[in-house]
Amino acid sequence: MIRRDGWRPAVLGLFLMFMLVPLAATVLFSISTRWDRTIFPEGLTLQWWFKVTERSAFVDTLTNSLILSFVTVLLALLLVAPTAYWSYLRVPRSRPLMDILTFIPFGIPGVVLALALIRFYSNVPLPLINTPALLVAACMVISMPFMYRPVANALEAVDIRLLTEAAQSLGAGWSKTFVRVVLPNILPGILSGCLLVFSAVFAEFTLVNLLVGTRFKTFPIYLVEFTRFDGRQASALAVISFAVAWLISLLIIWVVGRGSRPTEALGAR
Repeated sequence: MIRRDGWRPAVLGLFLMFMLVPLAATVLFSISTRWDRTIFPEGLTLQWWFKVTERSAFVDTLTNSLILSFVTVLLALLLVAPTAYWSYLRVPRSRPLMDILTFIPFGIPGVVLALALIRFYSNVPLPLINTPALLVAACMVISMPFMYRPVANALEAVDIRLLTEAAQSLGAGWSKTFVRVVLPNILPGILSGCLLVFSAVFAEFTLVNLLVGTRFKTFPIYLVEFTRFDGRQASALAVISFAVAWLISLLIIWVVGRGSRPTEALGAR
């Protein structure tokens, strides 16, 4: 009889194989000179990587994607974290409604959302059509569940009411209580939400293509353009996209980890 713990290495190995084999195949295809029907390519080269990275559009689209992702993460955090804290503390009966509202974006296709925003704001006297501002707003809508759910789970894991009352009994106001007491205790949820939002927005194609198109070309649009005429260069861009998202995720973890140390030390005093 196999022990329950004996399945863990096998399951972990299958998961790693499921995640790494497609990535390894993509990397191998992006550096191959020719690949017909054999398992391995006839030769290896980096010319496809040089071709896609030496274009000025490569840096421009990568910069646009990073700006869009970071702005969406920041705005989503500023909107969701205080709202979730207020609803859990002041209006606990609103939790089911908040859960429903934040899960609605999962059921709205990107095409429907983009067309609805274009139709609505075309009748509003605001210059938002075909602008990055409308794109950021749309990305915030689709990424709201990714930010709200981790923050809500973190709030449920601690006694928010007790922490708030303890801080206020020591003379702290609402803003100081939220920044100095609540945020350090829900930091894991905030970190998870930031990573999920960044990953979702960085790879977003439908909303970008429909709302702004080539006016604010992002990295996914640049990648899709190469899939039409050169698969190896598109594979190189796909690997670069994965590497950038992975490195930025590690950077977010490092920055948030360093930023939480002074707060924890101050709270310990």
